[in-house]
Amino acid sequence: QVQLVESGGGLVQAGGSLRLSCAASRSTFNFNTMNWYRQAPGKPRELVATFTNGGSTNYADSVKGRFTISRDSAKNTVYLQMNSLKPEDTAVYYCNARLWTGASSFTQYWGQGTQVTVSS
Repeated sequence: QVQLVESGGGLVQAGGSLRLSCAASRSTFNFNTMNWYRQAPGKPRELVATFTNGGSTNYADSVKGRFTISRDSAKNTVYLQMNSLKPEDTAVYYCNARLWTGASSFTQYWGQGTQVTVSS
């Protein structure tokens, strides 16, 4: 079993910054992608950022230019640097690790989530 532990959430004013961390219980190289999702009240969970094993990154349009995902392989940790935060960024943020096991199948693991609240 894989454990993912998020930290770094909190309350911040609009325009501020936060850095989320996701510590994995095994090397992140074991997974094809490390991802950050978020879920706001009454809304579906959405993909925010992806870091692939090849080192490429992808972002939701709503966070491009403001959020940066990165990895410290020595610490088995993935980060999400969030700048210029907006009230609409308020959500529970979840770390996700995904390993593709076939053309259309995968195994994934989730962290417990960390609350980010941005006040206006």
